[in-house]
Amino acid sequence: MNSLLHDPRLAGCRRLFLRNHELRIDIGVHDFEQHAPQRVRVNVDLYVPLAHSTPAADELAEVVDYDFVRARIAELIGRGPIRLQETLADAILAAMLAHPQVRAARVSTEKPDVYPDCDAVGVEVFAIKQVKEDAA
Repeated sequence: MNSLLHDPRLAGCRRLFLRNHELRIDIGVHDFEQHAPQRVRVNVDLYVPLAHSTPAADELAEVVDYDFVRARIAELIGRGPIRLQETLADAILAAMLAHPQVRAARVSTEKPDVYPDCDAVGVEVFAIKQVKEDAA
């Protein structure tokens, strides 16, 4: 995803990130996944225009707060069991893009305990909001 930094629609953006946010949630479709909450790691990158993320007074209100990311994830997970990682990642992505200052977002989720012969299984999704200059 490093090539995203070269996308002209992201020029003038700052990338904020939440790395390996680990949660225990009810997720999965297989019988062996449905008996107890599983570890899930969530990674989020937010692309925010510098005009919306360069503090003049060194105040939290001038930037996108990381607490926003964690709170939206907690809210989505709190709604109850999720069957697919794709569903979870898409919901987190939509929540991130709903923030008025976020131009683009990348979300990945991974379950590290599903199979003993690999580090994790996961999914990643990315989207850029269409802005007025994109529509021209």
